[in-house]
Amino acid sequence: MTNAETVTITKAEYLELLEMKNTVSVLKRELAELKRLIYGAKSERFIPVDPKQGVLFDIPAEEPVESEKVEITYTRKKKEEKKQALRLELPAHLPRVEEIIEPENLPHDAKKIGETITEILEFEEATIYVRRIIRPKFIVSSDDEQTQIVVAELPSLPIPKGNAGPGLLAYILISKFVDHLPFYRLAQIFKRQDVIIAESTMGGWFNASCKLLELLYELLKQKILSGEYIQADETPIPVQTKDKPGSTHKGYHWVYHDPVNRLVLFDYQKTRSREGPDELLANYKGYLQTDGYTAYNNLRNGANIQQLACMAHARRKFEHALDNDKERAQKALTLIQQLYAIERKAKEDELNFDQIKQLRQIESEPILMELETWLKSEVHQVLPKSAIGSAISYTLTLWPRLKRYTENGSFQIDNNLIENSIRPVALGRKNYLFAGSHDAAQQAAVIYSLLATCKMNGIEPSAWLKNTLSKIADHPVNKLEQLLPIR
Repeated sequence: MTNAETVTITKAEYLELLEMKNTVSVLKRELAELKRLIYGAKSERFIPVDPKQGVLFDIPAEEPVESEKVEITYTRKKKEEKKQALRLELPAHLPRVEEIIEPENLPHDAKKIGETITEILEFEEATIYVRRIIRPKFIVSSDDEQTQIVVAELPSLPIPKGNAGPGLLAYILISKFVDHLPFYRLAQIFKRQDVIIAESTMGGWFNASCKLLELLYELLKQKILSGEYIQADETPIPVQTKDKPGSTHKGYHWVYHDPVNRLVLFDYQKTRSREGPDELLANYKGYLQTDGYTAYNNLRNGANIQQLACMAHARRKFEHALDNDKERAQKALTLIQQLYAIERKAKEDELNFDQIKQLRQIESEPILMELETWLKSEVHQVLPKSAIGSAISYTLTLWPRLKRYTENGSFQIDNNLIENSIRPVALGRKNYLFAGSHDAAQQAAVIYSLLATCKMNGIEPSAWLKNTLSKIADHPVNKLEQLLPIR
């Protein structure tokens, strides 16, 4: 047995060791994140451990003993036959096309006593047709023996002197921005019906449609900025530019959502810098809910804006820290889960804003106080650059914004609603890959804004777009709000 050796190090060496330990912790966290992205489950669901529940297979090891061989017999019940699958219940609102089939060689004196009805769901592929507008010309004589030719006015068309109707334009826009089909795939679909429409032609129709809808987009922007509470987030969009031949520029859609009035606005910007929200929110006065991205801090109009943060982002940090410090991460996740249970209860009970505020003050605020106290007590007990240290620091830094949602029943606990609005852009990136120019990216923002607002209001986008494109050219400017997809 040897005596323990005492090693004395300088303060500089101690700090260097501490820095190395922090670096190792950061590298472990980055490796865990990389493995999570490649192999891990994408779900963020957290199931807390029940202390009353025993652990399966938690059996102390015993010395293996050779057991006697015993012959076992048993009776197996015959497997029951599978029940017949239930038929799909067909929606009542769908039109019915009746087809009557009578027996062959039916005697003339046969009497009908009833009928057997079988309903089958069918599909008829969308058909392109030519709308041929015929306007007869008439010669009309007047009392002064003068004649004039009279012909009815041509109905308003979305594209003047164009040959694309509102139904076809709506189909093309919905196919690209809802169903995520690039123009070249649409061209192939049309070709199967012996209709040749070039991609460049569809691009021209897209540009013309966006110009028609720009006034609605500007009106939507005004309505969102006149509200008192909006959520904001951003998502990248590759853009093809002349400056980067053979590659793409990384632009951004900045997305703003009014959850009270169910409005969504996409604003394209060339960068992710602060200039985007600075410009759009220059005259805004109210509450802004965001994640922890620093671009939303120190806005020029910051004096008129009170910020809220997103609890889902804080929860995500602790969920990622489970492998680093399971005990602490579970403690935070359990408390956050209780907050979400209260929000779910408010939704299920269909409470109004005043009732939600009262419920949060009674049930949520004590949990928030407990969580804040725990965070402050643990922040100095963990390595700052570890996953759990990063989660605690992130949450404490944003804490005043995170708990502000309890001040008003209309506020959301997180930004999940706006993240749902961004998903079509992510799906679009995988299909049509990039926008053809900065102008095209902004035009896409116009369409995304209107269609996302349709979704938030439960409005069928195809029918709304066809109706709007058929009316907007002649619609009075002072009554444009009638065309917005809001209820």
